Amino acid sequence: MGKSKRNKTIDFSLADVPAGVLESIKDEHTDFSKLSNIINQTINGDSFKIMKKMPNNFVDLALIDPPYNINKKYDGMNFKKMAEADYQKYTRGWVDLIKPKLKSNASLYVFSDWNTSIAIAPILAESFTIKNRITWQREKGRGSLSNWKNGMEDIWFLVNNKNDYTFNIDQVKLRRKVIAPYRKNGKAKGWNETASGNFRDTMPSNFWDDISIPYWSMPENTGHPTQKPEKLLAKIILASSNENDIIFDPFAGAGSSLVTAKKLNRRYVGIEQSKLYTAWGAYRLIKAEHEKNIQGYTDGVFWERNTLAAQRVLAKKGKKGSAIPQDTNKNTR
Repeated sequence: MGKSKRNKTIDFSLADVPAGVLESIKDEHTDFSKLSNIINQTINGDSFKIMKKMPNNFVDLALIDPPYNINKKYDGMNFKKMAEADYQKYTRGWVDLIKPKLKSNASLYVFSDWNTSIAIAPILAESFTIKNRITWQREKGRGSLSNWKNGMEDIWFLVNNKNDYTFNIDQVKLRRKVIAPYRKNGKAKGWNETASGNFRDTMPSNFWDDISIPYWSMPENTGHPTQKPEKLLAKIILASSNENDIIFDPFAGAGSSLVTAKKLNRRYVGIEQSKLYTAWGAYRLIKAEHEKNIQGYTDGVFWERNTLAAQRVLAKKGKKGSAIPQDTNKNTR
């Protein structure tokens, strides 16, 4: 039985890859020493081998989503849980490889679950300055009869130089509903009154509860078992890079970070070991030539969950949902 028309999940097999997709993928035979050969490319191969061949000092922002230290299957490949010391050694391996690729003012964001997070934090601190630990609410997940459901994941925010890094605070504000609006002299104070409701653009914190995991009716959804949402990645990319910067992802999966970078007018380089996942990402990159929307990010701000109706009102008034923020102020420090 085929999928319903509403099911937009990208999960084709290698036997059914759309025309032009495989031709757009680089492989391990590429000359990785030339930056021109890898910019705006998705690469199929072993990250640990390929990073050794790449030029140094080319990355503005790295998004690192390695396998967590749990038993997990990825396209027929099994990642087995290690002893903590062994996983720390594995982490130090990719850290040592990526460190020389970063510009002096580069930032990194490293994804982990709560248990993996405990193990990798001291390893990350050896090579980078830890600026923050972001916790985001991953509303999916299995329950347990003997423990609390694991509904959160961590993202470590790291910088190469604690005094010189990019952080664009004005581009990552969250638009929240105002429940009890305050007025001064009859006028809204600290919030905006609109046809679709009352809203305030708030400063972002290190707890993100506005993220939806991709699901079957969303165009960004793929068959990857641990796919990160484009909205999640957009927050990071907008905050810690500028247009035309180079975003690097050595564990690219189904290409979500690369697609989001492209939609936000950044350059990108991605490596993924699975040819199938690489193909899904390459297909999404081709689609991103014309499909620029990021769900939950409209009118230059991030919206809370379940506020799609308000976004549609803006669209009807001529403010099309866009991946490009209207506020382009840069705050680099």
